[in-house]
Amino acid sequence: MRKMMILAVATAALMLSACNTLEGVGKDVSAAGRAVSDTARDAK
Repeated sequence: MRKMMILAVATAALMLSACNTLEGVGKDVSAAGRAVSDTARDAK
C-alpha cells in the first residue's frame, strides 16, 4: 500500500511539472494535423 501511495504522489508531481510541456506537445500535434489536412486538401 505504501509503494502505491509513493508512486501516486510521484506521478502527480511529474504531471504537475510537465503541464507546460504537455501544452506545447498538444500545440505541436494540432499544427501537424492542420498540415496534413492542408496537404490532403491540396492533393484533391
